[in-house]
Amino acid sequence: MIRISFRNGMLTGFAMIVLLLGGAALHGWLLLERLVEQSRASSEYALQLTASIQELEERTIDIERSARQYLVLDDPVFHQRFEAHLAQSLALVERLKGQAEGRLLPLLGGWQMVAEALRSGLEKRVSRTELAPLLNRLTELNDLLRQASQRSLEAQSKQVLDELEAHRLRLGAQMLLALAGALLVALGMGWWLVRPVRQLDQAIARLGASRFDEPVAVGGPADLRQIGRRLDWLRTRLSELETDRERALRHVSHELKTPLTALREGVSLLREEVPGPLVANQREVVEILQHNVIGLQQQIESLLSLNAATFEARRLRPTLVQLNSLLNEAVQRRELQIQARHLKIMIEATDEKIMLDGEKLSIVLDNLLSNAVDFSPEGGEIHLTAIHKDKTLHLTCIDQGPGVAEEDAQRIFDPFVQGRRIAPLPRKGSGVGLSIVRELVRAMGGRVLLQQSQQGAHFSVEIPDEQ
Repeated sequence: MIRISFRNGMLTGFAMIVLLLGGAALHGWLLLERLVEQSRASSEYALQLTASIQELEERTIDIERSARQYLVLDDPVFHQRFEAHLAQSLALVERLKGQAEGRLLPLLGGWQMVAEALRSGLEKRVSRTELAPLLNRLTELNDLLRQASQRSLEAQSKQVLDELEAHRLRLGAQMLLALAGALLVALGMGWWLVRPVRQLDQAIARLGASRFDEPVAVGGPADLRQIGRRLDWLRTRLSELETDRERALRHVSHELKTPLTALREGVSLLREEVPGPLVANQREVVEILQHNVIGLQQQIESLLSLNAATFEARRLRPTLVQLNSLLNEAVQRRELQIQARHLKIMIEATDEKIMLDGEKLSIVLDNLLSNAVDFSPEGGEIHLTAIHKDKTLHLTCIDQGPGVAEEDAQRIFDPFVQGRRIAPLPRKGSGVGLSIVRELVRAMGGRVLLQQSQQGAHFSVEIPDEQ
């Protein structure tokens, strides 16, 4: 099977388009040259024919004058003039026969017959009365020749115009066919070349979103197919590395959690003075140990949660999600905290349904709302909005807390990063909530941003729908 590369495909497509359009243009140019040459020849013929007939009329006048002078004066000089004019006229008639066609030929033959009859009558010295009809007949024939030549030229001109019109229509049809053929070639080439590029773009987007479950299949040119096979190899390799990373993380977390649990239980026994009473310095050391053990355990659990969220992000389950119900359910899950802090939640959403992964979207809202509740002042307001516009879901969460410090804005979505600004009440979080939000939003093909705000934190989420 022949494999055509991207470059060869482009060159072949452009060559076909050039051949189609260039062939139509060349045929039109050759046709135009032929019509111009035909028009030039027709114009020259018309000029020659008109000039010859006009010259014949002038010669006829000379013939008539010399014949009348010879009949009146009986001078041989005038007879010689008559013969000279007649010979020139007959030669002109012969030349016209070579140029003329159709209805002119009988008239020219009649002119020759009348001229010979006039010569014969003059040689026999017939009377002026007998010669007058012949002279008049020559004049009539000249008029008829002039009229016939005009009609012949008009007919020839009409024929040229009709031929030009026919060629114009034929040339227009050929140009339309050439343009249609070039358009079909361009569309075919575009489909053949753009489709694999789109497949490559989608494959790269899936790899960037850590979605390694779908094989990379790229059609089209041979070199793009090769790139597709390389990407599929990369997908397999990344999937193996991700599996190894998750396995190593689970093993390390398990190996840490087991001794850490025993250590926490031992510290609890010491704190409760089960082995014996503690002095003040010993109690202080035990408190420090318990605090660090609890913090380390929270870090491990957070790491496992982040790892689970990253793994789960690759499995999208789009369903029809109602926006206002989604926001209300997220608020209900935090109802106790909201009432304890006397917070007011302002929800702005329609009852529109869109195709998204509702489970992951609920986790995103839960984490954003959790941060907003923790950092909001007593009796503050939190604004939650969900707007579906231009096939994209726009979510915003705005609180009235201390906001995010400018130096923390670039790394606030990194794992285990907690901002410099302190919440009104102590928090038990470990700084992975926003990291989980970012992973889930990226998995759904969207993005999460920290917007500039005069007061509080303003988080914005944009997710394209699956419809």
